[in-house]
Amino acid sequence: MTEPVWAAIDSRRAVRSFADRPLDPAHLDRILRAGRRSGSSKNRQRWDFIVCRDRGHLRELGAVGDWAGHLAGAAVGIALVTPGPDGSGTHESIQFDLGLAAQNMMLAAWELGIGSVPATVYDHDLARRLLGYP
Repeated sequence: MTEPVWAAIDSRRAVRSFADRPLDPAHLDRILRAGRRSGSSKNRQRWDFIVCRDRGHLRELGAVGDWAGHLAGAAVGIALVTPGPDGSGTHESIQFDLGLAAQNMMLAAWELGIGSVPATVYDHDLARRLLGYP
């Protein structure tokens, strides 16, 4: 018997080189829904997902961290953002929630045959400016 969840966990790989073709809108919708369906601390879902499709914008976003340059070659980038803690949750629980959402999205992409990888943000001010997020 094939165990599909284990197969996904065991075979999903970080992909930093992408095909030069657009992402099917139905596939993007499924990936975003996987993130939205993720569990979160106290079921607060304190996140927003910002979808970036423009190649120029993706190239700019590649400068937000030493390990984010692969964004320039992606068909789509999805920024997972959250406000700072305001007493409704700790910073750690919010980061954990974003990690769960990212993992769900990456597993959904894997199921669809779409390569994905996280991009680490080191320059938060640049990321906020490029994403228009306060």
